[in-house]
Amino acid sequence: MPERRPTRTLPGALRSLRTPSDPGFWRSPVRGARFTAVLGVVLLAGLTLLFVTGLLSYAAYNPDLNPVNDKTPDKGLLGFYLFSWPTGPHWLYRLTQGLHVTVGIVLVPVLLAKLWSVIPRLFALPPVRSVGHALERLSLLLLIGGALFQFITGLLNIQLDYLFPGSFYTLHFYGAWVFLAGFVTHTALKAPQAVRVLRKGIPRGEPDTLAAPDPLPATLSRRGALAMVGAGSLLLLITSAGRSFDGPLRRIALLTPRGGTDPGPGPNAFQVNKTAAAVRITPADTGERWRLTVRGPAGEFRFSRAELLAMEQHSAALPIACVEGWSTSDQSWRGVRLSDLAALAGFPDRPPGVFVESLQRGGSFRKAALRDNQVRDGRSLLALEVNGAPLSPDHGYPARIIVPAAPGVLNTKWVETLTFGEL
Repeated sequence: MPERRPTRTLPGALRSLRTPSDPGFWRSPVRGARFTAVLGVVLLAGLTLLFVTGLLSYAAYNPDLNPVNDKTPDKGLLGFYLFSWPTGPHWLYRLTQGLHVTVGIVLVPVLLAKLWSVIPRLFALPPVRSVGHALERLSLLLLIGGALFQFITGLLNIQLDYLFPGSFYTLHFYGAWVFLAGFVTHTALKAPQAVRVLRKGIPRGEPDTLAAPDPLPATLSRRGALAMVGAGSLLLLITSAGRSFDGPLRRIALLTPRGGTDPGPGPNAFQVNKTAAAVRITPADTGERWRLTVRGPAGEFRFSRAELLAMEQHSAALPIACVEGWSTSDQSWRGVRLSDLAALAGFPDRPPGVFVESLQRGGSFRKAALRDNQVRDGRSLLALEVNGAPLSPDHGYPARIIVPAAPGVLNTKWVETLTFGEL
């Protein structure tokens, strides 16, 4: 009779047929409750900071001031608004939005490692074992889906390669609330367990449900894996944070469009978002025929650039800070105070808000509204010069708005009309 093959080859064959729902399918020796808990605590702090700075960015746009500032008009109760955005300190938006984007980039390796560490649970059967387990699974779905959506849309936006249909502001706003629902629920359910694991470890006799039951030989310790995640985050920090700083740090910000070398020499050599060519502003639009229109109770007035230069000029050292996370250092602006123009329009005592319109014929924030506190601040200017030279076309020649602590898009370029009064 022919000799039979040894039956010990059968377990290997069965192992090759295992599915992701089988705990034995996942064999990495790195996974474990403590590894996941450490990543979870880092994400808890980082994602909380992201949500808070995101809400501050929303407030900085003054969305309840005028419909042109509000990019989520159907937000309902989700768009609660707690306070009017201040003008001081003048670097406030530079700080809050710089943190928002930088922390988001730095957290990418941590988020991916956390998802990798818990992926076996996504395939666990049965999918629902109890009401509490169902709630946990639902919160996990909202958390993972919301986090991936927010990170992907945010990263695409700061890379100037936004591919999603619809407005980034709208989608990112609603996505944040979906993510928050899952984040708060999941944190409430899992934070006590994570803290307990970090403080005391897994109780004796209790299984580590995240550890592989049949792990492969270890090639990297869990501490080593955490160090790799930290090194990845550090690398992203070094190669992206410099977009908010001038000098050597900006030159090594290789992963951000506003990093690298400065945009040319001269007084106007600092970052811009949209250029004059991109919005089809021509020399004919900004030449001798250009006039600034100022409206208010006293009537309508038109001023040439020469007439504006003949008015009392004031200076202010202010940065430009963008929702994409990049910013400039303080630039020396010079021009006419908005409060002085408000006085000419008929508001000599307490200037109200102002509605600003640009020569730009299309695109977001061609029009913007500024609050009364922004108009009254002596550093708020209709700027005509920067760093001792006339504005360049890309920086808003013949005149632009500059307001302390305001997002860059509210510092309207190529200003055509200022209407002071109720907004």
